[in-house]
Amino acid sequence: MPLAYLNEAFMILSALCVALGWYHIRRGRRAVHRRFMLAGSYLAAAFFISYVLHTLLVGDTSFGGPAAWRIPYLTFLQIHTILATVAAVLGIITLTYALRSNFSKHRRVAPWTAVSWFIAATMGLGVFLMLYIVFPSGPTTNLFRAILGH
Repeated sequence: MPLAYLNEAFMILSALCVALGWYHIRRGRRAVHRRFMLAGSYLAAAFFISYVLHTLLVGDTSFGGPAAWRIPYLTFLQIHTILATVAAVLGIITLTYALRSNFSKHRRVAPWTAVSWFIAATMGLGVFLMLYIVFPSGPTTNLFRAILGH
């Protein structure tokens, strides 16, 4: 479970860096904006790597809350997963535009990227809270055990 907390910290810190980067670009501080956005991108990548490692090494934790909450939780989780994937793809596109100095396209896509990441990160926090804090955790199944049927 400690890796789950590290995952969440990476996600929250990434969103915080994006928020600070957005704040600074709105005030014309390009260099500070760039540093915060790059830090947010690195933290988002660290989250993804940490999440994949957690899934491979520890496994996925199932929802352990009340049965009445299972369908709403799974629906919430699926929306979060789709939005996080969209945000990640938009993030790569936005970062590519910035690194290639194509700022006209970067400016058009960046607000959508930031907002989708804020929503995905907030929903990710909700998933984390429901899995580890609000309700007791369900069983954790390692990917390899799940594939082998153990």
